[in-house]
Amino acid sequence: MLGLFFCLSAMAQGVIDEVIWVVGDEAILRSEVEEERLRAQYEGQQIPGDPYCYIPEQMAIQKLFLHQAELDSVEANESSVSHQVDMRLNYYINQIGSKEKMEEYFRKTSSEIREEMMTTVRNQMIIQQMQQKLTADIKPTPSEIRRFYTSLPMDSIPMMPAQVEVQILSFEPPVPVEETERIKQRLREFTERVQSGSADFGMLARLYSEDTESAKRGGELGFVGRGQLVTEFADVAFNLNDPKRVSRIVQTEYGYHIIQLIEKKGERINCRHILLRPRISASDKINAIERLDSIRHMILADSLQFEQAVIRFSEDKNTVMSAGLMINPNSGSSRFEYQDLAPEIAKQIYSMNEGDISQPFVMMDQAKNREVCAIVKLKKKTDIHRANLTDDFQAIKSMLEAKLSEDFLHSWILKKQKTTFIQISPEWQGCDFQYPGWIHD
Repeated sequence: MLGLFFCLSAMAQGVIDEVIWVVGDEAILRSEVEEERLRAQYEGQQIPGDPYCYIPEQMAIQKLFLHQAELDSVEANESSVSHQVDMRLNYYINQIGSKEKMEEYFRKTSSEIREEMMTTVRNQMIIQQMQQKLTADIKPTPSEIRRFYTSLPMDSIPMMPAQVEVQILSFEPPVPVEETERIKQRLREFTERVQSGSADFGMLARLYSEDTESAKRGGELGFVGRGQLVTEFADVAFNLNDPKRVSRIVQTEYGYHIIQLIEKKGERINCRHILLRPRISASDKINAIERLDSIRHMILADSLQFEQAVIRFSEDKNTVMSAGLMINPNSGSSRFEYQDLAPEIAKQIYSMNEGDISQPFVMMDQAKNREVCAIVKLKKKTDIHRANLTDDFQAIKSMLEAKLSEDFLHSWILKKQKTTFIQISPEWQGCDFQYPGWIHD
């Protein structure tokens, strides 16, 4: 399917080109509009109205923000840009099958593809930062938020989904020494085979690594910075210098690894790894469940508070300092909709009441891709309801901030049009534009 998009891209490049808009010192080309139209069509995006009116206008708006960003010295963090581009390139390579096939699809070298992506991602980040800077002072007061809420027609007040706040206590069943030694011996065998020349590291990674995503690429992680890796892994990977050698065995929270260097570029590194995880036996899980059951009974008997139990027993480093309170990574708040929770947790709390503590259960820690045993406490439960100022003040505040920011940016664009040189080819002027000030009298 990706091949179709790249073929469409190639078709767009074959369009007889011409400059159709000029915004400030920047030109918009017909081929750019055509390529964007084909991309949207391929991805199933609905373009409002005539694409040959909507698309160049959106490009022109972006150029207004980029011009202002240049005046205000707003720049993108190049490390973040590079990280985003690496992720996209790795995704394409993973989907297409290899770097060579990606170059064939794009009809460009990987360095050319990367450079174009760098420009696109950099501009997106700069525009976002510029918009945030322009609207940074929009901070409605509590009284303004209340007036906004009371002014909303009833059918405009959104329905808020059922939400819960959950505390968790979890730990991993202990791994027997024999299982740890089995894993290490397997990795030693892989190392010997690679360094003797009897096996290829990438082939072994594809066959045996339990990091399923990188295994598809022969264990390759793509270029990453030190901060993107867990400390134990980074300390070993960044000290590798010989691509023909294999690292010592490295233990991290994800399991046990061996690493092979591919290439270093300044503060970034590309390497392969093979990950193996110890197996937890059924008896080890049963023992962990029984231990959790004893802790639960202590809490129910009021001889131990749930929060105290978390501090004493939990191994979840993300929640142990917050008395087990889980934080929603999507919103940064402690509120979760059921679908945002791990399925095992959602199943436990669905029929619980506030203050209830679940039976012990086994769940998959998605970050580590490992099983853990847990109990959860339902701290708070809010049923589906129409938004109100008592329960949903922050949500209503966000609605008002979004509206005020949208209104401000709309006005800003209208003012910016008046002070910017804009020229549109005559055959592209007959549009019902969102912003009427593109064509100067």
